[in-house]
Amino acid sequence: MRRLIHYLYEIKLDKAILWCYLIWYLAVVYFYFDPSLKIWINSIGISAVIGTGLMLSVAPNKKGNADHWQTFRLYLMPFCVSSFSALIKDQNFIIFISPKIEETALSVLFCGVFLAIIVVIKYLKKRSL
Repeated sequence: MRRLIHYLYEIKLDKAILWCYLIWYLAVVYFYFDPSLKIWINSIGISAVIGTGLMLSVAPNKKGNADHWQTFRLYLMPFCVSSFSALIKDQNFIIFISPKIEETALSVLFCGVFLAIIVVIKYLKKRSL
């Protein structure tokens, strides 16, 4: 639990936004899950191809320490994008926003709670220093 609190204390805005992306994605998967293997296998294939391309585009010229979280994200993002796209097909989404206000509100609420937790942790930690 300490590591999680420390992680959330140290988290920067860019990474917090990425977590909100994941929260949004998971909410859509919850509401629109499709057990069709075709969607998930295609998403894995797209993730492998695009993730590898992204890895090649950010690979350092010198040998250095690999950032395992960055590698994970570079493969996860194409997977999420392709499966998200397949799940919302013909669901009347407006770009990435659900036509059902309850679903959008829940996604925004979860992200807001996550960001509020970060703010509270940062405030309490700074106050205790």
